[in-house]
Amino acid sequence: MVIIISPLRSRRAHPERRDMTDVLLALSTDRCRIAPLHADDASALAAITDASVTDQVHFLPAPFTEADARALIAGSGGGDVFHAVRDRGDGRLQGVIGVHRRDAREVEVGYWFAASARGQGLATEAVDAVVREIAASRPGGAIVAECHPENDRSRALLRRIGFLATGKVGRRPGRVLMKWRPGSGIDVC
Repeated sequence: MVIIISPLRSRRAHPERRDMTDVLLALSTDRCRIAPLHADDASALAAITDASVTDQVHFLPAPFTEADARALIAGSGGGDVFHAVRDRGDGRLQGVIGVHRRDAREVEVGYWFAASARGQGLATEAVDAVVREIAASRPGGAIVAECHPENDRSRALLRRIGFLATGKVGRRPGRVLMKWRPGSGIDVC
């Protein structure tokens, strides 16, 4: 996988750059572009945020409407930042990755993807790129994720990119806490 950080946001060009919980960054991988959600994404965001998503993501209302999408996009920033994951070829919205500051040293990553984008490795590729960028921008900081224990696919994704179970419950009901450990991902050939 190739990760390209937008030249406008590179660390060399902007040493004052804040981490991904403060600002939206532009990243690219082999198959996707990760960049800020925009107001004109509201319809597409509502379309990919179906019941399979709202059943898992505690803060999303069900049904998730275009008005809900506009509110989420407008509220992004200041410790809760939402990034669009777009197909690199046609630019279609495939998913969302949220980066949330839990405290001064800990950041949480959350995500959801369109049903049509699941099972293809796109979420793994995109979430891995974001986690690596967070790690680079916050040396020594902790990166965590919370997951429903029965959400096997999400737990498997997190394990593939280096998250390990902590044995602790998450802050939200029914969630387990996982923590990223560099180099602990599963190499899938």
